[in-house]
Amino acid sequence: MIGRLNGIVAEKQAPLLLLEVSGIGYEVQMPMTSFYQMPEVGEQVIIHTHFVVREDAQLLYGFANKIERELFREIIKANGVGPKLGLAILSGLSASQFVQIVSNSDASALVKLPGIGLKTAERLIIELKDRLKNFTLQQQDSLATDAQPLDGDLGSTFIETVDVEQDAIDALLALGYKQNQATKIVKKVKLPEMDSEALIKAALKAML
Repeated sequence: MIGRLNGIVAEKQAPLLLLEVSGIGYEVQMPMTSFYQMPEVGEQVIIHTHFVVREDAQLLYGFANKIERELFREIIKANGVGPKLGLAILSGLSASQFVQIVSNSDASALVKLPGIGLKTAERLIIELKDRLKNFTLQQQDSLATDAQPLDGDLGSTFIETVDVEQDAIDALLALGYKQNQATKIVKKVKLPEMDSEALIKAALKAML
């Protein structure tokens, strides 16, 4: 089990982070709530991970703090909910928002996320309501994170994608949104001064 990685951010292509650790590049998929907290390319960071082994793939999911990782693990325990859907949920909602929605049995808020119909939303609420009663969110609410960037001077070694609009569309597609939906919302909310992360954040907010 890979539980934590400490390395240099080599590439950022939301929701995928390429982290170089001792010469090995780890592709880590992250919910946008954690991705927003990652440092710039070339800087060093520590992230918490969840490793999934399937017959056809080995997948690594990363989180800025242990709280978000534990919530992700609770979400994917629900019947019919896999890591991809868990990633989409925690990209559209913060941990505290999700816990509050489940506590309030607000299925209508969940169906706005990609891949979640009414039956899935209701099942998530039923299965998670008791399990999340004592879920601690103090660190999440105070925006504390374990993913603190360390000193790094390799920024000039790497090149980031500069097509902001396409980056945002690709991120939404990876999270489960449809092409026409992603393209329409990105064009609608885009402002000239936005970078990729700001545009993705605005698009996800507009989806809800």
